[in-house]
Amino acid sequence: MTTCVFIQIRCKPGTTYRVAEGIALKEIHSELYSTSGDYDLMMKLYIPEDADVGKYINENLLDIDGIERSLTTLTFKAF
Repeated sequence: MTTCVFIQIRCKPGTTYRVAEGIALKEIHSELYSTSGDYDLMMKLYIPEDADVGKYINENLLDIDGIERSLTTLTFKAF
């Protein structure tokens, strides 16, 4: 079973659209939104069941230029 995570992304000023395009080109997300508040983007991502969550995010997302900070929320059993 895959692990669903939500990742909020803070971008360096002026890079939000470039970061969003970089995410879209990787085709790893389920959903991607522009948001207001402390973070600029929010994405829903399914981590493959055999992958380490932190390593997967570092290798597949955080290498995109313009990402300043991220906040990952793990999900558990749905009700």
